[in-house]
Amino acid sequence: MSLIVYKIIAAFIIFIVTLIAVFYPIRAKAHLHHDHHLLDFGDAFASGVFLGAALFHMLPEASHHFAQSIPNFHYPLAGLLCACGFLLLLFLERLSLSKNKNYATIPYVLGIIIIVHSLIEGTVLGINTDFSTLSVIFLAILAHKGSEGFALSLTLSRATLTITPIAILIGIFSFMTPLGILMGAITETVFNTKETQLLTAGFNAFAAGTFLYMSTLHHINHHQRLHEAESLLEFFCLLAGVTVMALVAGLA
Repeated sequence: MSLIVYKIIAAFIIFIVTLIAVFYPIRAKAHLHHDHHLLDFGDAFASGVFLGAALFHMLPEASHHFAQSIPNFHYPLAGLLCACGFLLLLFLERLSLSKNKNYATIPYVLGIIIIVHSLIEGTVLGINTDFSTLSVIFLAILAHKGSEGFALSLTLSRATLTITPIAILIGIFSFMTPLGILMGAITETVFNTKETQLLTAGFNAFAAGTFLYMSTLHHINHHQRLHEAESLLEFFCLLAGVTVMALVAGLA
């Protein structure tokens, strides 16, 4: 299978999973408060996959590509870009609580956070040219996309929003990762090898920061547990996701 076909299939699968995830809560009227523990545990596992992908794959590869492309530049550029990605999403989320705690803005800010993250992760998938790296990123995106879309749709459905802003946010969110894949694939085709390597390293490092944020602070903020036993189970699901990525890194 050629690289471009692989990316097209990945974009299509992600788009379908996203649509299913965002439309189910709206169809069910989103009055689902305590009966989705399995979904929460699945989201914890996906967060572990993101955390492991960032630490074991994306950051090390970004550092390696920077060292190859600019060998005389010794600043930890990968770490800087990773911190920028992390802080960008943290800033967007904190922005939702800075306007005198105007909770009416939270659905929009949550939508912006997830949309920005979706575009970045799609671009990273599209710009990469290594099948093993692509597969790891694709699995991480796919594992998180369902629960991410479900959470966004659930938040929008519970808010006092009309159908128009809900439809706009859902439509943008559904297309962001496929659009990012397209942008990354075009970038990889247009630029030469060295430029592509630098761009890949930069996107990997920046996206690693967004992956770290989504799998830690964002996960904690949106999955508060009332029962200690459930919290422990959720932690072990996250640990399982990290372990899977660590095993994949060991076999690569």
